[in-house]
Amino acid sequence: MNPAPSPSPIQIRETADGTLTYLVTMPPEALPQVRARDIEAAWYRARGAALGEQWGDLRIFHFLRADGSRTDLALTDPDAACWAAAADRIAGLTTAYGLSLCLRLLALVALLARARWTAPFFVLERDGARLEPALLAAAAEATLTPDAAFDSEALRARLAASEHRAPIKLLGTPA
Repeated sequence: MNPAPSPSPIQIRETADGTLTYLVTMPPEALPQVRARDIEAAWYRARGAALGEQWGDLRIFHFLRADGSRTDLALTDPDAACWAAAADRIAGLTTAYGLSLCLRLLALVALLARARWTAPFFVLERDGARLEPALLAAAAEATLTPDAAFDSEALRARLAASEHRAPIKLLGTPA
């Protein structure tokens, strides 16, 4: 006898104006790790979509916890919608993996914008940024915070630990 399939932890509703609302029965910090290559693929897909002005849908996420509390996240600006659409095309935001990919991509963008210590891990180019593989790996494995972000210092420590395991060549440095 086959067990009944478990219900998806993600339910999606579309409003009359086209906004997609996601009800997620797990908090951001419980979402799974992802593959670094998927973050990289979503990064470049979003960059291409932004250059082509293909912005994507507005999205609202409600992360519901067992204790009744929740985290709400609204992606209402075109850039955030573009990043989410790229993750949706790669892994589907109807799965915990795809949603984790989306949130990690958004958290990485936010981290690069605010944490000066990330500068050696990316190079700005005319049409976007090129990311260091070690940064992508750390973002793929790090736990998200309850607010669907990265703990900057925890991610920095993860990168420092990876440098001790296997030396990495930082972007922009001689070989």
